[in-house]
Amino acid sequence: MGERKIDSIPGRHRWTSIAVLGFLALFAFQLVRTAHANTLTFDEDDHIYAGYMAWKHGDFGLNPEHPPLVKFVATLPLLSTPLKLPPMEDRRYRLQAILGGKDFIFKNDADRIVFRAQMAASIFSLLLLIFAFFTAREMFGAGAGFIALGLLVFDPNLLAHGGLVTTDAGQACFLLASIYAFYRYIKLPSAGRLIISGCAVGLALASKHSAILLFPMLLVLAAIEAVRRRYDHAPDTQTSTVRHTLRLGGALVVISALAVLILWSSYGFRYAARTDGLHLNPPMAEQLAQVPSPAQAWMLGEFARWHLLPESYIYGFAHVLFSANNFNSYVFGKPYPHAVWFYFPVALLVKSSLTFLIFLALSVWIISSGRLRKTRELLFLLIPSVIYLAVSMKDGMNIGVRHILPVYIFLSLVIAGAAWALVQSDRRWSVAIVILLVFQAISVSRAFPNYIAYANEAFGGPRNVWKYLANSSADWGQQLRPVKRYIDEHQIRQCWFVYFGYGIMDYNYYGIPCKPLPTRNSLLVGALSDAPPAIDGPVFISANDFTGFAFGPSPLNPYEQFKALKPVATIDSSIFVYQGHFEIPLASGLAHAQKARTFATARKLPEALNEAQQAMALAPDSASVNASMGAVLDALGQREKARPFYENALRLSQTVEPDFQRSIASEVRSRLAEN
Repeated sequence: MGERKIDSIPGRHRWTSIAVLGFLALFAFQLVRTAHANTLTFDEDDHIYAGYMAWKHGDFGLNPEHPPLVKFVATLPLLSTPLKLPPMEDRRYRLQAILGGKDFIFKNDADRIVFRAQMAASIFSLLLLIFAFFTAREMFGAGAGFIALGLLVFDPNLLAHGGLVTTDAGQACFLLASIYAFYRYIKLPSAGRLIISGCAVGLALASKHSAILLFPMLLVLAAIEAVRRRYDHAPDTQTSTVRHTLRLGGALVVISALAVLILWSSYGFRYAARTDGLHLNPPMAEQLAQVPSPAQAWMLGEFARWHLLPESYIYGFAHVLFSANNFNSYVFGKPYPHAVWFYFPVALLVKSSLTFLIFLALSVWIISSGRLRKTRELLFLLIPSVIYLAVSMKDGMNIGVRHILPVYIFLSLVIAGAAWALVQSDRRWSVAIVILLVFQAISVSRAFPNYIAYANEAFGGPRNVWKYLANSSADWGQQLRPVKRYIDEHQIRQCWFVYFGYGIMDYNYYGIPCKPLPTRNSLLVGALSDAPPAIDGPVFISANDFTGFAFGPSPLNPYEQFKALKPVATIDSSIFVYQGHFEIPLASGLAHAQKARTFATARKLPEALNEAQQAMALAPDSASVNASMGAVLDALGQREKARPFYENALRLSQTVEPDFQRSIASEVRSRLAEN
């Protein structure tokens, strides 16, 4: 009651509002500085392109693995600017979005487009902070609200991804909004609060497919409320308890219906994913055939058959289900060809600030000792955290801590409630809490502008993050401005670049004179490179590309040797610079094999054969190179000559790190079956 009386004073309201706005302004200032210091990240070009095409042409088929809400908001500032569009080609949806996005961004004013889109997308992070403050204040008190803001405004992961045109911050925003809205409905049911809950869930669904986890979260929370009411009331109120349970069930039905309505509205209430005679590539049936679970594939097929959800949403959901099995993991310096259950617990330890981890440990003690007696509130925060983390650990998206950003948000609110309870029990604790928050602000700010590569001091800081994690937890291709600055300062005119974003982003746009060397991503999207068997430095290498995260461990990783060498410089904790003479026959062989396949597709068969022969001379023990030689001979109609190369490719793929070469083995088996 004391908190409410104080907050009811107009002067206190005013100062509270000013303080909250100050936190928001500080966070926004950091996002603006980071956007100016960094360049486009790996996934943003296809998000921006897909959002713009959805606005202009109603095309939801370019980036269906992500619902449209965040993309719509991010590209809204671009609609008034005339922009050149790349020609639409009949490529598979993922490739069309990536390559079309690259052309769309870099054949226009890339910096202007990206900055506008990122600033528009930042609104979700700012809304998230507002929801976090109100949630913590209502659940635990105004002091808890400010502790939550103090934690989140300098949270390294929210700073890293809060200003990007991706779905992580948007989904975290509306997941929290949904849980908070349902909490308020449970406390004081009303039609208005019920409608707000349904709208919040719908906006979450329109932000990211994994928001579907809200349904089991709300179901569990509703069930607990029903059980608590049963045991908290006298036996003569059983009829009332039954009515309460039925009302909760009805509320969930209404919330679900409203959420689905909001989801449909984000697609313009249109089933078809594409317009203007365009079709999904591959078709829906082929997409569903890739879903690992027959039951899930059948269910999605029925949703498509009866048009129960938008076609793009169903298609994208299938993508999420099967793509999770295709990602490698990288933990504590070791690549894995599959998901590992401990990835996200390790990521939490490495990527969280020490302040967060200390507070989390304190919170366990505070709650277990009975200092925080807020059972309902804790359940509303902990159950979503547990469900989201458990599903994430099982599903296999081991490509960045950003995939559990909602867990950080909910746990930060638990921490805020526990810390405030501690302060209320003994005001002297407030000094320790302020010191910890200031320490976090200093620790995290030192990582500027590369918050993506943040690691706490216990793991050696950002410079050492690549030793423990990879992909968007260490390097997401955002360092092109610092690389250009380094090149200018050292007057470099010739160099080599193993760039994580090669083929997806155009680093030549920034005036970087380096020649590209092949990466796993560049090979997948068909980007060509002229890689000789030996090179002389300087050589710039993205952290992701020498870890073995994508290619696999030695002997599959063409850049394995660099891990044992000391770089002459490190740029933004994730680009390493090497000087000297380096033999890279495998990288050169893979580059020639890529050219061979490209020439063969274009029916330039003599050129294809020449490239394939050079590849074999350089990397005869590569399964990929042998498979490419077989494919070229096949294209020449020399099937008998192709067979030994296919057989050798199959043998190598089954004996040399076979778990990392399953796709090659599958391709070669199909080729041999045809022969």
